[in-house]
Amino acid sequence: MSDERKNDNPYRHIPARGFWRSAVAEPGLFGFSDLWKSAWTLPKDAVFATFGSCFAQHISRALMTRKMNWLNAEPAPGRTPPDLAKRYNYGVFSARTGNIYTAAQLLIWARLASGERGAESVELWTDGDGRVHDMLRPKIEPQGFESVEEARASLLSTARAFARCITEADVFVFTLGLTEGWVNTRSGHSYSICPGTGVGTFDAEVHAFRNYTYPEIMRDLDLALEIMWRMNPGLRVLLTVSPVPLVATASGEHVLVATQYSKSVLRAVAGDMARSHDAVDYFPSYEIIAAPPTRAAFFEPNMRGIAQDGVDLVMRHFFAGLDLSAPAHGPDRTSATESESEAEMAREDLVCEEMILEKFNDA
Repeated sequence: MSDERKNDNPYRHIPARGFWRSAVAEPGLFGFSDLWKSAWTLPKDAVFATFGSCFAQHISRALMTRKMNWLNAEPAPGRTPPDLAKRYNYGVFSARTGNIYTAAQLLIWARLASGERGAESVELWTDGDGRVHDMLRPKIEPQGFESVEEARASLLSTARAFARCITEADVFVFTLGLTEGWVNTRSGHSYSICPGTGVGTFDAEVHAFRNYTYPEIMRDLDLALEIMWRMNPGLRVLLTVSPVPLVATASGEHVLVATQYSKSVLRAVAGDMARSHDAVDYFPSYEIIAAPPTRAAFFEPNMRGIAQDGVDLVMRHFFAGLDLSAPAHGPDRTSATESESEAEMAREDLVCEEMILEKFNDA
């Protein structure tokens, strides 16, 4: 056996991107290259639908800024002024779902979209002024709906729009945000925020804290994707994990420890889903912002918000890794209905129900 063969091993054939020194240490903070490459070759006019936690809104804005086909399946009615449309949560995600923080909530939306669940299965709450709130989308209407009928009709409209996002999109982008949530122990209903923290009334005998585990999240995500693939067998799913830390934790742990647990579990789920399904890919937005080499440079002074420089870097890697070289579908495909300048989008505040928890911090 030759000396060359004796000294051969798998690490001799790993490209530079596989070694920390050449891929991370030497390029420096902004020098990462070849960080992500899409697993798919997409059409030039590929249609993207975006959902998930607050950070997912950056992807939808970036798609619109670049005049790509971001699917707005539930636009604001008529000639609604942009500021009013945003106040009522139009154009934030591809359908008016509000933030979908957990895989359990994604599963609810998939079941609503497919008809496996009806709008009547979603819990409603009536406040002291007689306004009705949809507990799946607690802040979707700033003052609540005027009646149960209006709330149900709105929910049904969004479920239909969500179904369109499944059947008409080429890529369904979903950003996993939290492992922590609250459930109704009698109905099993999963909430996006804890009842009593802005909408609803907390009842310790009914409402229970749930810190979803890896197997539970994997199960719910798998079930949701099975439904979505039955509706559109060609749908591709791009998973990301939000780098934004928790506002607060009900786990009893320090919020830093709780955040690391949450993000680690979600990252593991997303990675394993991508390895298990050819139609699923993972984009490392979490790593770009939160990994040690960035030295927290992209967090705002509160160490939670993501600075615009960080968002821009994430988006540069995202678009650099997309492969849009397949033939276009044709002129009849859905295109983005709105396009705003990047500067305007940078000034907008993200719509984030989770931030309501901060008002309970008396420290």
